[in-house]
Amino acid sequence: MNYQEQFAANKAVWEQRAALHPETEFYQQDAFMQGQTSLQSIELSLLEADLSGKRVLHLQCHFGQDSLSLARMGAEVVGLDLSETAIAKAQSLAKALNLNARFYQGNVLDAQEILAQEAPFDLIFCSYGVVYWLPDLLQWGQEIGPLLKKSGEFMLVEFHPIVWMFDDNFSYIQYSYFDQGAIETEEEGSYAKREAEISGKSYGWNHSLSEMTAALTEGAGWQLSYLKEYKFSPYNCFNNTVAHPKGYQIKGLEDKIPMVFALGAKRP
Repeated sequence: MNYQEQFAANKAVWEQRAALHPETEFYQQDAFMQGQTSLQSIELSLLEADLSGKRVLHLQCHFGQDSLSLARMGAEVVGLDLSETAIAKAQSLAKALNLNARFYQGNVLDAQEILAQEAPFDLIFCSYGVVYWLPDLLQWGQEIGPLLKKSGEFMLVEFHPIVWMFDDNFSYIQYSYFDQGAIETEEEGSYAKREAEISGKSYGWNHSLSEMTAALTEGAGWQLSYLKEYKFSPYNCFNNTVAHPKGYQIKGLEDKIPMVFALGAKRP
């Protein structure tokens, strides 16, 4: 199966998820509409409190909650996502909230072509559950590199690659830390609602931290600013979790594995 077919399968799954997710308790849509930010403490601690005058690109933005939270901080935001359903919802939310955000549908690996009229940006932002869906990180870096203006900043807040080594219940190591090709998964339900009637095959790729940093330095041509690791997840989106003061950890692995990392870079 080639990348086009794998992306088509992933898109079909995400179309189902995007139709479901805004109404789930996981996304707290009512509170969001009343002004609650969807951004978590990790990324808020790394972002400027006031983004007024900044043009921000949010890649793989899903249905736009984080994008619109950035707009509430003063930014002019552009979001890009593979799912047509997600983008339609994001556009509807931006209009309902009267926020300065525009959304485009398409593959992030075609970002230069899709966003030619919008680039360059002061900040490129990626948040949670994005890198796994990318087969070639060097290509990703090469694609997004020119979208950032000189002295612009990049921020990725993502689940740690060690998390993706385990089986669904975190009882044993099932996958390599390193990219060994596509991982085929039979989807049943969603992390936002496990009993949801969502099904279909999806394809993902594990990537090491060194591969991710190389994508930014060698692919995008940027300079690394920071790499931070966190021993909790702000989202309760995994099986077998226990509460942590700042979020959730895996039962039996408390304080033993990193669950999230933040990676920053700058275009010289």
